[in-house]
Amino acid sequence: MSSAHGHAHGPHGHAHGSGQPSTYPFLPAKGERPRSDLARGAGDNRILFLDCPSGISGDMTLAALLDLGVPRAIFDDAITALGLGDEARLTVESGHAGVIFATRVRVEVQGAPPPRTYASIRAAIEASRLNAGTISRALAVFERLASAEARVHGTTPGEVTFHEVGATDSIVDVVCVAAALDYLGARLFVGPLPLGRGFVMTQHGRLPLPAPATLLCLEGVPTLGDPLAVELVTPTGAAIAGALAEGFSTWPALVPERVGWGAGTLELPDRPNVVRAVLGTPPPSGTSGDRALLLEANVDDMTGELISHALSRLLAAGALDAWIVPITMKKGRPAFILSALVKAEHLSAVEAVYFRETATLGVRRREVERTTLSREVLQVPTRFGPVPVKQSGSPPHHLKPEFDACLAIAERHGVPVRLVIEEALAQARSRR
Repeated sequence: MSSAHGHAHGPHGHAHGSGQPSTYPFLPAKGERPRSDLARGAGDNRILFLDCPSGISGDMTLAALLDLGVPRAIFDDAITALGLGDEARLTVESGHAGVIFATRVRVEVQGAPPPRTYASIRAAIEASRLNAGTISRALAVFERLASAEARVHGTTPGEVTFHEVGATDSIVDVVCVAAALDYLGARLFVGPLPLGRGFVMTQHGRLPLPAPATLLCLEGVPTLGDPLAVELVTPTGAAIAGALAEGFSTWPALVPERVGWGAGTLELPDRPNVVRAVLGTPPPSGTSGDRALLLEANVDDMTGELISHALSRLLAAGALDAWIVPITMKKGRPAFILSALVKAEHLSAVEAVYFRETATLGVRRREVERTTLSREVLQVPTRFGPVPVKQSGSPPHHLKPEFDACLAIAERHGVPVRLVIEEALAQARSRR
């Protein structure tokens, strides 16, 4: 079995219209870009965002992290710890990708090592002198690649033989990225990935883009259609994003502190071929940013009881929130908008509720950005027994007793529910 293609972006022959440059080439400068190194743990309590307007590959990610300020020694030490010091070395150069001054990294390999199996790569990483954080990240990437390859070829991960992604340069890319992320310690977020179309030549012949294994590595990762007939996302880049990112966002809520640019080998006709790594602080204490999908359907043939039932089923299917808004449709018909806020992993289940519980012929959806307060549920002791109270934000906290629990307690003790709520709030406030 093989990965679909090599770890770097391949050449192509597209050109801009009249008056525009035919490509955005990488023009090397003399020497490397001067940069100050980040200290180990510089990403603690910070967000690392990979912005990928031109796609992602292993070498571009590695270059962006080096340009950001991860010391060169971290990468060299990782290669040595993996036992590849005599087989591979990094060549680093700085230059202009279009108008952007960026860093490009190449892995120079001695000889022609044979393709490696997933099992042999896993064993080599586990037996290496890499630290535990680097090992776990690297194994997560290769496990995702092996699982994708196995599904494409109808076999098991243990039987997968990598060709392109089993080459030394791809192994170095993955391990060095894992070492850099372990060194920084930041929470990793990745932007939506543009997917070009067309075909690519592989060990198994001509395959459509996005290549089958790449697409499987991108399960759960937001993607965008791109008109370029070229491979913008490689399997290594897809696996790094899919296996290591904590979340995905067009742009997460953060205060930028440091930026690094990593250039690929491909010259694109309409943009510089770069990955941008942004290190920054998260929103103020007690808040965080994420993304969700807003679903909506107009319904004009349901009673209040029925649409209320549909709303409850949306919540049971995994919606973060759901609500009903009365509207007037064409010809003066009274109707409702049934809305739900949902994470991508629950999209299919929530959409199925719309079509099962209502007569709607379609569901609208769009991506939204959210800033949310941190929250936890406290078990507060009262004379009626423990009451769950939701505490959110940073001090002074917002406090809200769980109504359903308070109602059940009130009915059990034969007291007004407001008494249970008031006592729970008083007890929660006294614990501040």
